[in-house]
Amino acid sequence: MSDVTLDFSDATHRGNDLKKIVFASVVGSTIEWYDFFLYGVVAGLVFNKLYFPAGNETVSILLAYATFAVGFVARPVGGLIFGHFGDRIGRKTMLVITIMLMGGATVAIGLLPTYNSIGILAPILLLVLRVLQGIGIGGEWGGAVLMAYEFAPHHKRGFFASIPQIGLSLGLFLASGVMALMTMLPDDAFMIWGWRLAFVVSFVLVALGVWVRSTVHESPEFEKAKAESRNRDLKLPIVEMAKRYPGNVLLGMGARYIDGVFFNVFAVFSILYLTKYVGMEREFALWTVCGAAVVMIFCIPIFGRLSDVFGRPKTYAVGSLLLVLSVFPAFSLMSTGNPVLVILGIVLPFGVIYPVCYGPEAALFADLFDPSVRYTGVSFVYQFSGIFASGITPMVATWLMASNNDDPFWLCAYVIFAGLVSMLCAILIGRRARRRTH
Repeated sequence: MSDVTLDFSDATHRGNDLKKIVFASVVGSTIEWYDFFLYGVVAGLVFNKLYFPAGNETVSILLAYATFAVGFVARPVGGLIFGHFGDRIGRKTMLVITIMLMGGATVAIGLLPTYNSIGILAPILLLVLRVLQGIGIGGEWGGAVLMAYEFAPHHKRGFFASIPQIGLSLGLFLASGVMALMTMLPDDAFMIWGWRLAFVVSFVLVALGVWVRSTVHESPEFEKAKAESRNRDLKLPIVEMAKRYPGNVLLGMGARYIDGVFFNVFAVFSILYLTKYVGMEREFALWTVCGAAVVMIFCIPIFGRLSDVFGRPKTYAVGSLLLVLSVFPAFSLMSTGNPVLVILGIVLPFGVIYPVCYGPEAALFADLFDPSVRYTGVSFVYQFSGIFASGITPMVATWLMASNNDDPFWLCAYVIFAGLVSMLCAILIGRRARRRTH
């Protein structure tokens, strides 16, 4: 009788932990994406003027987006550092550290003096803070999704691992909403203190995230892997990952390609496209992206759950194909300047179709590795691919537009290329999984 009671107690305890883990993961990923999107939007609207003044507007924007890209170069460093200790010490401790690091850097950016105040030191400090932010974010995503993934029942891992992914849409909603409110200020007020307030208020989310994460337990699957590892010689997780899963790493990075490209084109570059190339109001562009983020909140877990039913590689491959088919129609609608058509051109592909890939993505990558190297593996795949899939996309988009007389044809072609690469990689991941099962 006592054994039955103990099992029931353990199940209840694990169920309560899963609720806390999911909430803590959502809070952390919300901060991550709030910081990310905020920087991406402000880079093209504010940083090019306050930190990178130049005679050529395109050059100023490219310099500002260069610091945006540097954050993605720093992310793999954070992924390796926190992935290593996350696989050796534990997921929970690393998640507390990462949220403090990335949140602290974001608040500091909001307090940073401008180029006119301290000269060349201003862009240098901005670069340093962006690197610290990137290192923190590099370790954040992998730990957040893994805690939900490893606590969840096996037949619902796609669903529970997709819930932290909602942090993307929540962070996007908060950042675009805050920025839209700030841009309602007079231009002088916005440029002096409005944009800064958007960075500083992230302190509230950071404090909440630290408090919640300090109350959760360690992943039971990690604890089991840690106990088993005592009986064998341990190599560095990055070495084990490279030796045992080289094919999975490459396929995972390829699958991630369309996620990074599509997100940055529609969440970051679309703001600049609508304001600079189409001539629409900045507030309208921000609120439209904000609306797409609200729709995405509901779509992400739906497709995460469908990936448990139909398989994650298949769901991801179908999503990649749908994104390929949507990009030309989306830009055609946006280029009209008609408010209703612009909303359709962003909300449908970004709010509804993009989650077909993004919902199952975390579990898709986690499936590629065993628990002893999983934190390192998912962080490596996600963050290293982010350099070319995400970090350089706003610069690539700006250059392709400038090279084609402000016509988005080549930009759309670039998105299609990324989507086809990701679709092929997802198909190959599915084939490898079936062979492994057989």
